[in-house]
Amino acid sequence: MRISPLIGVFVGAFAIAAVSLNGQGTGVGDRKDGKHLFERETFGGNGRTCLTCHSHETGTVSPEDARQRFLQNPADPLFLHDGSDDGNGDGVSRMLADATILVEVPLAPNVRLADDPGARSVVLRRGIPTTLNTPALDPVLMYDGRQPTLEAQATGAIRDHAQSLSLISGDQLARLKAFQLTDAFFSSPELRNFARGGAAPALPQGSTESERRGRRFFEDVPPDATFKPGVCASCHSGPLLNQTNQFAPLFGVFVPPGTRFQSVLVSELNAVGNPVRNFIFTNRDGSETLIQSPDPGRALITGVSQDFGQFDHVNAFKISVLRGIRRTAPYFHDNSAKTLEDVAEHYTRAFKIVSFGLLVLTPQDEADIVAFMKLL
Repeated sequence: MRISPLIGVFVGAFAIAAVSLNGQGTGVGDRKDGKHLFERETFGGNGRTCLTCHSHETGTVSPEDARQRFLQNPADPLFLHDGSDDGNGDGVSRMLADATILVEVPLAPNVRLADDPGARSVVLRRGIPTTLNTPALDPVLMYDGRQPTLEAQATGAIRDHAQSLSLISGDQLARLKAFQLTDAFFSSPELRNFARGGAAPALPQGSTESERRGRRFFEDVPPDATFKPGVCASCHSGPLLNQTNQFAPLFGVFVPPGTRFQSVLVSELNAVGNPVRNFIFTNRDGSETLIQSPDPGRALITGVSQDFGQFDHVNAFKISVLRGIRRTAPYFHDNSAKTLEDVAEHYTRAFKIVSFGLLVLTPQDEADIVAFMKLL
């Protein structure tokens, strides 16, 4: 597989767009009706509701969740359609192991599949993005950022995942949005207040030595000789810890502050062993670039294949908000990290690769990073 020369191996994000909860379609009645639409309404589809894939506790589905639900009810709508191994309702091994669904992603006009040149979309294995904190605080939706609004995201999910053939009204979409802006979708009172115009949450100070050591990785500081202090903050900055900061270039992340899409070598390393496909990109000069990847991420939307100077495209994904991260396992677009400990282990490997062995996290570093993330 081709390993892209992306240096952006730290999580990035875009500027925050705090959403007022007093806007159109957010009255008490709208929120109550939106709750029903979110939790009960199948829209005449395959039996799934929004709650099928977005629990109140985590906003997503983990392999453990899937296994418990399968034991309780093998006919749970979670295992239908794109939740099955073949997309036709047969087999549940992928859902039980990784909790990924089959997602049909459109190809940019200049992108084609080597083994199916006429195809205008590709089916990929992806985790279910969490709805915790996202609706009110994160304007970038989906792992590849392809949906521009909550209404568009809901429409796509109801059509593609719930297989609804019904016409979804604008009023229904507004009510769904209103419900997703209520208290149940925030991981803390501080984030709820921030969404309503309050002060941005600060980094926790930490009470144990491990937590305080872990905090140093997330402080907005330039690198020292070890390249450890501030290394996570280079791409985990801002109120939600989801955007690059001004020191990112000093850590080898050559993008402006506020960048949202980065490769962190998840597709490159492909820990879950997803099928690798050959994607052919026709460049502006007429040349072609072959990308071998289980999931090129943002590049399928933008059509940009050249890596150098375009760090937010090939194999790049929106790295999730870190606020509330302790509640939203599993992690990465392919759910390859089942725990925060897995996340730290992945970054140890990724940092070592992109730094040519100069930055190596120790087991204590990993434990400290995890201890701090559990405070968020």
